[in-house]
Parts: sequence; structure tokens; C-alpha cells
Amino acid sequence: MAEPSEPPAPAQLRHVEEVMGTVFSFDVRGGEPAAMRAALDEAVAGLHRVNEVFSTYRDDSQISRLARGELTIEECDPEVAQILQLCSEAERLSDGWFSATFQGTFDPTGIVKGWATERAALHLVAAGATGVNVNGGGDVQLCGVPGPQRPWRVGVSDPLRPGALAAVVSAAGTAQLAVATSGTAERGTHIVDPRTGKSAITDLVAVTVVAPKLTWADAWATAAFAMGARDGLSWLESLPDTEALLITAGDEVRCTGGLADRLG
Repeated sequence: MAEPSEPPAPAQLRHVEEVMGTVFSFDVRGGEPAAMRAALDEAVAGLHRVNEVFSTYRDDSQISRLARGELTIEECDPEVAQILQLCSEAERLSDGWFSATFQGTFDPTGIVKGWATERAALHLVAAGATGVNVNGGGDVQLCGVPGPQRPWRVGVSDPLRPGALAAVVSAAGTAQLAVATSGTAERGTHIVDPRTGKSAITDLVAVTVVAPKLTWADAWATAAFAMGARDGLSWLESLPDTEALLITAGDEVRCTGGLADRLG
């Protein structure tokens, strides 16, 4: 008797795009090829539109014009009000450790990239993809699976050992999973302490958060880093459907209680 053959691997579509000051990579599996190509083009165009609206480096962006009083929120794209609401929610849930105000000006940078990456991934799923992996500058939104009986897996870089991995996160058993890291290894001390308005100086070098949605995983990693290892870990433990890996400058690794179930 012949052994049953394995199901065929789904069609694969890959793309890399430079936008929003970073690199986005797409790995899309399954779906009707022409529809997936069209959806990918739309997702990429959506990222460029987000940059046009939210870039704080462009004088002509809606966010810059809003800050100068040249536009009202009602005159902006609907996404601006949506991001304002998300920033307000993140600030509330983090007790102010996540803040979208920088030097007295509204700056939604800390939430926009994760939100845009998540939205791009969900757009591809809605178009029929069976597996989606969108990496936006190192933060990843995963949906579905890359193939039969194969979960998505994401390596978490070790901030103290360049080229090595601190952990590997598996999306097995989930329909949607995000992995986001905040730290000083690649961009230096760029995270702001909302209490002082200056760079956050803590005992941490990296915080990786694992949650269903990249919008929140990215924001929570930033907030927890600003809190420091002890308070950050305690707060992350209190959040539903959220796990995390924290690495201190002294090479101490701290994890939330359920993180082990997401490793593999």
C-alpha cells in the first residue's frame, strides 16, 4: 500500500519594501495568485499612505499639519482619529508609561508602525491568504500557517551577543500572533521616559512582547522598557494574552509565567 502523500505546499509570495524609515518584508502563503499579488500591492500602498499621513519628519504630513494647527482632526483621514484613540488607550492601560506626546507635540510613532504592520497582514488574510508573515523593522505580525502542520517561528535576537538568538517564538496553535522588541541594541537610547521627557535609563537592554496584535505588542514593549525590569515584568504579567522576555544589562533573563508555552 502506498503511503499517503503530504499535502502540497501553498503558493508563496515574497516582497521587501522600504518605507516609514525602515524595511518591511512580506511572506504570503496560499490564496489565488493574482488576488494575492493585487492584495500585496494594496498593502504596500497602504504603508506608503500611512507614511504620508503620520510621518513626523515630513512637513506636509497630516500629523505635522495637525500639530501646527493647519488641520483639524475632522479634516484629517479617519485613521488619524483612530490612532489618537489607540494612543489614549495605550497611555491609560500603561498608567502613562506609554505616551504619544514628545516635547509637547503629539507623536504617534510608538504605535503607528505596529498598527500599520498588523493592518497590512490582515488585509492579505482578508484577500484569501492562508499564511502571512509581515516584518516591519524587526517587529512581526503572523497570521495562519506557512504550510500544512507547520507553524510560523520567529527568532528573538540576543541583544548582548550579536548574531545569536535569545529565544525562538512559535505561533503553533494560534490564528494570529505578534512579536515586538524594544531595546537599545540597534537604535541606542531612543525610548523616552514619559515622566522626564528624556531617554529612559533602566536596567534593561531589551523587552520582547508576544501578543495576538502587533499594535499592542509594540506599545507594551516600549512601555515596559521604560518601566524597568521589575515593574515592567509585573505589569506585563497583568495583561491578558500577553507574554514577554526581558533581558537586563547584567545578562539576566526574566520571563512572564506563560512564555514557555510560546517557545519552540
